[in-house]
Amino acid sequence: MRCSSALQRISSITSQSLKDPRIDRTKRHDLLEIIVIALCAIICGADSWVEVEEFGKAKEAWLRGLLKLPNGIPSQDTFGSVFALLDPRAFQQCCLYWIRYISSATDGDGVAIDGKTLRRSFDRAAGEHRTW
Repeated sequence: MRCSSALQRISSITSQSLKDPRIDRTKRHDLLEIIVIALCAIICGADSWVEVEEFGKAKEAWLRGLLKLPNGIPSQDTFGSVFALLDPRAFQQCCLYWIRYISSATDGDGVAIDGKTLRRSFDRAAGEHRTW
């Protein structure tokens, strides 16, 4: 499964079932782009909106291969306010749709994310684990 085709399908699911709660004139970043960056960051160990923004900046070149990002990486404040405004039930439903789609598109093959420490992911200088 190619990332671009998966993102197109996920974008379709998102636009059909998740309402963007922001006022049109204040939208600098696409809702799907905010969600994709946040989910990637969280999977990689981000625990705060500050860390989500840091992940986005650290991986901006890679993210630009998947997303348009016409206004760059959203700020920590943008991530926090957008997720605070999202309808939690609708977002949960979208996540379930995405998981089902990815599972069916990959015939159930996937990457296990179970919280185990990755080999050599411990940053001795900072004294913490980092997956990004």
